[in-house]
Amino acid sequence: QVQLVESGGGLVQPGGSLRLSCTASGFTFDYYTIGWFRQALGKEREGVSCISRTGGVTDYADSVKGRFTISRDNAKNTVYLQINSLKPEDTAVYYCATDLIIHGDSSWACPLRQETVEVWGQGTLVTVSS
Repeated sequence: QVQLVESGGGLVQPGGSLRLSCTASGFTFDYYTIGWFRQALGKEREGVSCISRTGGVTDYADSVKGRFTISRDNAKNTVYLQINSLKPEDTAVYYCATDLIIHGDSSWACPLRQETVEVWGQGTLVTVSS
């Protein structure tokens, strides 16, 4: 069964940090680009970050550049999203996803387009509040 499972969300104060994890199963993880998306209450889902199969290509939304860092450990079938200097506007459900298209480490690998996503995780909630 092809699956992505997120973890690491929680309640954090403004300025705090979290590390989200996305663990894959059921497919050859190191072939594929993985993306992180988020959806705040009442808003559309938006792309946050993306990483190519070996990590050679990464991409960030302007709103998170300099605060979020994406990485992956292919031996553990896991992608991480380190989120620092959290703001209340970062409050959202965070999802990881893949399109199961072999982009390699080309410039086509990122950003990951929502309309081509084949597998979504169930999401993990990040709440930033004092």
